[in-house]
Amino acid sequence: MAKSKTAFVCNECGSDYAKWQGQCNDCGAWNSLSEVRLGGPAGAGAARSGKARGGFAGTVSEARLLGEIDLEELPRFCSGAEEFDRVLGGGLVPGSAILVGGNPGAGKSTLLLQTMCHLAANIDALYITGEESLQQVAMRARRLGLATDRLRLMAETNVEAIIAAAENHRPRVLVVDSIQVVHSDDLSSAPGSVSQVRECAAFLTRFAKRTGTVLFLVGHVTKDGSLAGPKVLEHMID
Repeated sequence: MAKSKTAFVCNECGSDYAKWQGQCNDCGAWNSLSEVRLGGPAGAGAARSGKARGGFAGTVSEARLLGEIDLEELPRFCSGAEEFDRVLGGGLVPGSAILVGGNPGAGKSTLLLQTMCHLAANIDALYITGEESLQQVAMRARRLGLATDRLRLMAETNVEAIIAAAENHRPRVLVVDSIQVVHSDDLSSAPGSVSQVRECAAFLTRFAKRTGTVLFLVGHVTKDGSLAGPKVLEHMID
C-alpha cells in the first residue's frame, strides 16, 4: 500500500511546505501551517480524464509579439441590476471570475439568483447550489416572483462534476454557491480546507478563462470580517 503523502499549507496565504515550521516564509504569519493529505501525484485527475492542464488561464500559453496583441476591449454585458453593474465596473466581462463575499444571511445567494434568472431570459446560465436543495432555491425564486422557466439549476459539490456539467451546457454565466463546500476527488482533505478551496477555485477559474464564461464564486466571511479560506483565494479572482 502506497504511503499517503502530506504537506503543510499556510492558512493565510496558501503557501505549502514539505515540513512543519512555526512561521510562514512568504507572509510571515506564525502558527498558520496546517497538515493536509495529498490525494496523489500532481495532474492525476487530468491524466485520468485524458486532458493535460494548461496554465492558470486554462490554455497553453504561446509567446507573441507585443505589437500583435489585440487591444480591443472585451465586450461587457449588463446583469440587469444597475447598481450591481456599477460595482462590477460597468457590467460582466466574459472570462472573468468574481468572488461575492458576505456574512451569512446578507443576501449573496438571493442577489445572484435574481441576477441569474434575469440573465437566463436571453443567455444560457447555470446555477450550482452546494448548500441548499433544489427545492429550497426554487421556493425562494417563486417567493421573489422570479422567472424560473429558463435558468438551469444543479445541486452538486464535486468540482469535477461541476466542470463536466458546465462543459455540457456551456453557460455564458456560471454561479457556484459556495466555494467552501466544493471538493475535488484528487485531494483527500475535507471540503473547506485550504487545499480544497485553493485547488477548486483554481480549477473553476481555469475553466472560466478558457471558455469565456463569467464565473461567480460565493464565499463566506468569518467573525472578524475576512473571507473564509486561504488569502490566496482573493488574489485568484478578478
